[in-house]
Amino acid sequence: MPGNTFGKLFKVTTWGESHGKALGAVIDGCPPGLLLNEQDIQKELDKRKPGKGNLISKRKEKDKVEILSGVFEGKTLGTPISMIVRNHDANSKDYKDLRNIFRPGHADFTYYLKYGLWDFRGGGRASGRETVARVMAGAVAKKILSKHTTIIKSKVINIAYPEAYKEGDSSGGTIEIIVKNPPKGLGEPVFDKLNADLAMAVFSIGGIKGLEFGLGFKSAELKGSENNDVFNKTNNAGGILGGISNGEDITIKIAVKPPSSISKEQTALTKNLKKVKIKIEGRHDSCLIPRILPVIESMIAITLVDHLLRRNAIKL
Repeated sequence: MPGNTFGKLFKVTTWGESHGKALGAVIDGCPPGLLLNEQDIQKELDKRKPGKGNLISKRKEKDKVEILSGVFEGKTLGTPISMIVRNHDANSKDYKDLRNIFRPGHADFTYYLKYGLWDFRGGGRASGRETVARVMAGAVAKKILSKHTTIIKSKVINIAYPEAYKEGDSSGGTIEIIVKNPPKGLGEPVFDKLNADLAMAVFSIGGIKGLEFGLGFKSAELKGSENNDVFNKTNNAGGILGGISNGEDITIKIAVKPPSSISKEQTALTKNLKKVKIKIEGRHDSCLIPRILPVIESMIAITLVDHLLRRNAIKL
């Protein structure tokens, strides 16, 4: 199935399903000689691990990473890096009554339209569980960026309904990403603009519904004299001009929808196009915000590293 690989020089392929035996990532294009071990990956995985707090899934997964290839004596070889996390606490029986029902807000219906079948056990590849592989790859990308003193910071702006889980419901929210000290000159001037590729990377994560750089939509309400940046004083553009990073902080605001799996009664559609009432059982996040932060950071890191390698490739 195409569409599982991201990047041009720093290529990341993810694989695995929510209730399969394991999930993993393969990185092709990581430069040799980077100091890397499983602890570097694990500290990032622990940030998105389920089982902690009222807002997130109670699924108990250790998410313990194994590096299978591409690293020898603590250094990357320049060959493909393959990493795996095994599933231990998938509970597929929670979905047995949903095998012929398209859950509201999920990708079940569109997967069925495209492929003629879908993995009803937690959504398969469309599950948020897939993002564990992105975080593995993102950890490697962050290690590369650290060599350039580039740091990606994320913070929660708001969670719309923090008590929604008590009502069997869910909540969306907004977050902000700030890339401190990004490399200058990243991005291509026309079709592969840095902001375009960052947007594609972030929107590839399930649950993302909106994104803006710098002032974003507010810039549509300003005059040019108000919106234009004064170098080293303002950063209305969010660190990217003409699709190329200018060295200022890259600032991104992101809107995240409420999770679709809720225990409140909803109207759903069967494969026979009949309407039925359902309540979704199982262990689900009532808000994506706490666990999606490291996923977004990872996709941004992967994109920046890919463009970093592309920028370096044009230099004599």
